[in-house]
Amino acid sequence: MAIKRNALGRGLDSLISMDTTETSGSTAINEIALAAIEPNPEQPRTDFSGDALEELAASIRTLGIIQPLSLRKIAPDRYQIIAGERRFRAAAMAGLVTVPAYIRSANEAELTEMALIENIQREDLNAIEIALTFRKLIDKYNLTQERLSERIGKNRATVANFLRLLRLPAEVQLGLRDKRVDMGHARALLSLSDPALQLELYKRIIKEGLSVRRVEELAKQMNEQTSRPKEPGKAAAAAEYDVLKKHLSNVFRTPVRLDVNAQGRGKITFPFKDEEEMARLISLFDTLHAQDAEQ
Repeated sequence: MAIKRNALGRGLDSLISMDTTETSGSTAINEIALAAIEPNPEQPRTDFSGDALEELAASIRTLGIIQPLSLRKIAPDRYQIIAGERRFRAAAMAGLVTVPAYIRSANEAELTEMALIENIQREDLNAIEIALTFRKLIDKYNLTQERLSERIGKNRATVANFLRLLRLPAEVQLGLRDKRVDMGHARALLSLSDPALQLELYKRIIKEGLSVRRVEELAKQMNEQTSRPKEPGKAAAAAEYDVLKKHLSNVFRTPVRLDVNAQGRGKITFPFKDEEEMARLISLFDTLHAQDAEQ
């Protein structure tokens, strides 16, 4: 049952009266039983920190709930959360039986939008949660990015940038969700089209603590390396030289060095570690020369 009351917590209600406070699209602030409230299954926020909830619960025990929840009525004496699930959870932890709330009218699409907007305005969502909610709204309600941007009050480029995050490898998305990297790092990674390269650079960010600027530089270098045109036949020639180098190294039992320039000119080097090995190589050369002369 909804009972109108002062929505500010104990200690503040003597200073400011909120008995008749109303907001657009809502009734006055009401006192709603926690048992009559259920979470929103379309809640954009998925990460509820236990420590943060404990801190909020401690604050609620002292001051009460300062910002009322936003609910919608779904049945007689039954309500669903539009915004304020953290306050709802913390209130239960604090032992409250009722909470202050606005009662709004909202359909399913509006419910998700209002929850998203409220969380974005309070900066309660991480980037991946926002991206997933944008995708859910677009897919479920057949919205264009332009239409979605109008509905939530964000420009289209912002919507597009968040949606692009969902192209990143799952490991990178988890890192972004857990705030191991930020949006600047993610944008730099997205400049790489190869997921394998994105993941490789992401692991370097974590291991080396790279700045956004450094990641941008490395991504640019990686793009230049992968986009550099290869000369026809060069790769095949290099493979043939490798085979020859291995063959000579096996015959002479020493790591032969083979250097060839772009014109096909070069040199073969037979390294030796001491005079004894030098004498062995000279003996091999003499033997090969003698065999060639006999032919």
